[in-house]
Amino acid sequence: MSEALAVVETAGTGTPVPAVSGARQFWRRLRAQRAALVAAAVVALLVLVALAAPLLTALEGQDPTTYHPSLIDSARGGVPIGSFGGIGADHWLGVEPQTGRDMFARLVYGARVSLGVALAATVVQVAIGVAVGVASALGNRWVDQLLSRATDVIVSMPLMIMSLALLAIVPSSFPRPVLVTLVIGLIAWGTIAKIVRAQTLSLKGLDYVSAARLSGWGTWRVARRELLPGLAAPVITYAALLVPANISVEAALSFLGVGVKPPTPSWGQMLTAADVWYQAAPQYLLLPAGALFVTVLALTVLGDGVRTALDPRAASRLRVGTGRKGSTAAGNAPGNVSANATDGATRGAAGNATEKEASA
Repeated sequence: MSEALAVVETAGTGTPVPAVSGARQFWRRLRAQRAALVAAAVVALLVLVALAAPLLTALEGQDPTTYHPSLIDSARGGVPIGSFGGIGADHWLGVEPQTGRDMFARLVYGARVSLGVALAATVVQVAIGVAVGVASALGNRWVDQLLSRATDVIVSMPLMIMSLALLAIVPSSFPRPVLVTLVIGLIAWGTIAKIVRAQTLSLKGLDYVSAARLSGWGTWRVARRELLPGLAAPVITYAALLVPANISVEAALSFLGVGVKPPTPSWGQMLTAADVWYQAAPQYLLLPAGALFVTVLALTVLGDGVRTALDPRAASRLRVGTGRKGSTAAGNAPGNVSANATDGATRGAAGNATEKEASA
């Protein structure tokens, strides 16, 4: 977009005041949503735990793959010895039934797999979707028809069924986290491609894009300099909502036995192994399920907050952490000063006219 300085006039004066930048407006609107801030803090903590997994397990003195047969009761079928699954100074969250592997180590390393696969798959989806959507909108009629029909085919594919089929036929020697990332990313990019195509078609008709094309810029230069900045808001919004969905898909695939394979820890894989132990060792089921629930909930709330901050005209679907203060602050924002001043001037003129009629 043309990089002109936007100004507004304060009420009662003719002094131009620089408008608040888009990034500052975004952060101000995001900070006004308490639920989004809490969710962002939770997500940041989870990412920090995933990145610091080797340090945390070294601090505990354990690792996610070492067996501890002395910590399980073989006479009872492999139930951990001790209360609450063998929780103690050496094993902060207890040990795994039958194997005795440390639960804390497997949980934090499982966060690495779940978050890493979800984020990487989202990057693949966004990259393919943006490329296909922009190419379809800027290409000629035949290119648009070809890419649109290919997108329709991708959208119509059932993600879980196709993932199960592809993961079942790939050799087990292929790195499973990478394979799950590629499968999710290569199958589920159709929706974002449709969103990008529709948004690009609406941006093509704007004056600043037409001026750039008339000035002699090439198609891809126009796309890079003028269209991609306008696509940032819807793409970021949709990507923020894709991450929790991809975490759920990875957990479901691991739960069905076609995702990440042992001994690599994954929350979905831990849930698969816990289905027969939830009565004898309930923490084996509750810990990965709770971590998965908190992660998906936090990412969903954060994604909704990002969507609302990027598009303040759209009300949040989550009422937690939103109230009248946000709307009041939005009404007093610098971007609304001129509108408030105009409204006040209109009411003042109407009042003066009424007084003159009464005196007459």
